[in-house]
Amino acid sequence: MTFDRAFLSTWHTILTSKTLLSTMLLAVVLYAFYYPAPYSHEAPRKLPVVVVDQDDSALSRTIILDLDATRAISVASVVRNLATARADMREGKADGVILISDGLERQLRAGTPGSGIAVWVNATYLLRASTIGEAVTAVIQNIARTRLLPGGQISRGGPPVTVVKEPLFNRTGGYKGYVFPSVAVIIIQQTLLFGAATFMGNRRRTGAWQMGAAEFAGTLAAFSSVGVVGCYFLFGLIFWVQGVPVDGNILGMIVVVPIFAVAVAALGLLVGSAFDRGERATYILGPTSVPFFFLTGATYPLDQMPRFLSAFSHLIPSTSGVHTFVPLNQMRATLGDVTLPLLMLVVLAIGYSALACLRIVTFALWSASTAAADA
Repeated sequence: MTFDRAFLSTWHTILTSKTLLSTMLLAVVLYAFYYPAPYSHEAPRKLPVVVVDQDDSALSRTIILDLDATRAISVASVVRNLATARADMREGKADGVILISDGLERQLRAGTPGSGIAVWVNATYLLRASTIGEAVTAVIQNIARTRLLPGGQISRGGPPVTVVKEPLFNRTGGYKGYVFPSVAVIIIQQTLLFGAATFMGNRRRTGAWQMGAAEFAGTLAAFSSVGVVGCYFLFGLIFWVQGVPVDGNILGMIVVVPIFAVAVAALGLLVGSAFDRGERATYILGPTSVPFFFLTGATYPLDQMPRFLSAFSHLIPSTSGVHTFVPLNQMRATLGDVTLPLLMLVVLAIGYSALACLRIVTFALWSASTAAADA
């Protein structure tokens, strides 16, 4: 089969197969709207907390009112007993406990140590915990600066130090703007990987998985083009629709996207050639999505992981993909800024294409020649 016939035949198979169509095209559209939906508020809002007010002063009441007025915190109740508050948190009635200790206002005005504010949070939910801590810090700093004493100064202290945080790239500091650009790379990889592997598994079941060089090249090009379309759809239209912060290097994206798509498509064809039927691709590859996301380094630095995990992660196209696409999309990086992950993508694209060709084409020729010799 010629290159162009293989290319068109593969696209025809994708568009006429319910499994491939839903896995490779419709799933990308679904995830593009489904995944960001829970994070439309960008940051947690009105997290319930219990305040233990042991000071019972004008200052403590001001602190409570200001806490409840923030976007992040909702004061569920005010109690005098710390044990009661911590019991409420253990029972899931609150995400945190804020203790305003006895004598806080008096000691702050006198400038003596011994009293303060303590915060307990449910660290099982890291984002909630950090949000509560940041809200409490902001309220206390604001009160110390503007309300504690005329002129905004604490007794025996100089002018308060003002710390201004200016987030770069993800200007809202929101969760969607942080996580979705990385997840988008996983979405493209996994849908393309599943589809290519399912395609090859189905061909193995029918005994037609071995190809000539031109047919293999056309098939690889067809699946790669699906990945290219998915990348441009997510990185272009969907990022704009979802309000994801974008400051992109468009020309850089045009260069890198096909390389990433070839690497994933070739890996899918290679892995799929080991399955005796298409359904096994979903069963076996399905559980890999979450581990692959964690191995991108988006949630925890790669250099802090065990070395064998860090080394293994670079065999997955999404790892280099995230470290290439996120800077190009969100940070206006140049190709020179992403040289190392880009070179890794090139190596993966060439390596997986060569291995897939060796498995599907060269092995097929060897099998055919062996069968002819035996005959």
